[in-house]
Amino acid sequence: MNPQAEQQEWSRHRREVVEAKEQALRAAREDEHARATALIREAVAGYLADGIAPVPLRARPYRGSGTVRTGLSGWYLKRDRSLAVDAEGRYYVLRVEGGLLARLRGEAPEPSPAPLVVGRGARDGDTFELEELLRRRRQDPVPA
Repeated sequence: MNPQAEQQEWSRHRREVVEAKEQALRAAREDEHARATALIREAVAGYLADGIAPVPLRARPYRGSGTVRTGLSGWYLKRDRSLAVDAEGRYYVLRVEGGLLARLRGEAPEPSPAPLVVGRGARDGDTFELEELLRRRRQDPVPA
C-alpha cells in the first residue's frame, strides 16, 4: 500500500473509532437519564402520597442577586434551591440569564438530562447520589 493510501486508511479507521466511542457515550448518557427519570417519578409519587405539595420554583441569575420567577412548580432537591424536579419527572438546574426583562417577565428554564450522581465534575466537590437527594427531600422538604 502506498503512503497516501495508508494515511487514508488510518484516517478512516480513526474516524470509525471516534464515532463508536461517541455512540457508546451517548447511549450511556441516555441510559443514565432514563434510570434517573424513573427514580424521580417514583419520588414524585411518594411526595404526593405523603401530601408534600409542589411549590413555585424560582431560579437564580448567573450574575447578581435575587431570584427570577419560572412559571414552574415542583420540589427543590437542594437547600440552596439550585436543583429541582417537577411533577412530570423532569430535572432542572435553576440558573438563568436573569436580565431586567427576565426579572419582570420571568424565565422558563429548560429541563436538563437527569444524572444519577448530582454534581459530578463540579468545582465545589459536592456530589450526591440522586436517589439520596430525593429521599432527603421526602423526609425534609425545602419550603417555598
